[in-house]
Amino acid sequence: MVGIATVAGRGSGGHLADSTLDEVPSSAARAGTAAKTHAATPKPVHTGKPRPAASHTAAEPPAHTVEHLAPGQPMYYVDDGPKVIALTIDDGPSPVYTPQVLQVLETYGITASFSMIGENVTYYPGVAREVAAAGHTIVNHTWNHANLSWMGTAQVSAEIGQATDAIHTATGNRPALFRAPYGAWSKAVFDYCASEKLTPLDWSVDPADWSRPGVSKIVNTIMKTTRTGSIILEHDGGGNRSQTVAALKIVIPRLLEEGYRFTIP
Repeated sequence: MVGIATVAGRGSGGHLADSTLDEVPSSAARAGTAAKTHAATPKPVHTGKPRPAASHTAAEPPAHTVEHLAPGQPMYYVDDGPKVIALTIDDGPSPVYTPQVLQVLETYGITASFSMIGENVTYYPGVAREVAAAGHTIVNHTWNHANLSWMGTAQVSAEIGQATDAIHTATGNRPALFRAPYGAWSKAVFDYCASEKLTPLDWSVDPADWSRPGVSKIVNTIMKTTRTGSIILEHDGGGNRSQTVAALKIVIPRLLEEGYRFTIP
């Protein structure tokens, strides 16, 4: 099931460089990012209701949803069976929080997708390699978390292409998925993704963990809004993500207890 694309920035997807614990050594690289719009844009409503699953395996094979995407639409949901969902982690890699997230995922035997900023990958290539070696998927998240919705073709190409090169240099792999910062899509972005065979990836569950609303609020939002096919958005970069790590330690076992299984888009 796929929603309709939005070209306006949304209130999630990362407020960067707002903490002394931010993993990026130079705040200058993030100048102007905090000024980007954070106005909320309604997400498409997923109407399918979860059904009991025959098994409760933590990890599932990758979802097969690419052929269901219409031109000019990102993936908001996975379509891999009852109670199968996806977890996505954005804005890393971080030498502080990415290893903590990896440990939580390893504890429960699940795989996730990590939307990485190219600039961060060049700072911490070893962390990116750890993510890949653990069997997780790395997603292109632009070079420096730029809002692409106002950019022309050349700028979009540079932002995404430079990030792909950084990820390939660090891990030996080229990403097959792209997530637009702030969920800010445009025709230029979709055209570039199509030309480079990048699947546009969005999300359908947003606990706004980037704003550090408190562990209980992050957990409650995820548990109340997750349904079959949901793509959950969380963050390991862009600031102090200790609340996110703490929330994952609570919410992942709860989701597993409710019969959810995890896949990668």
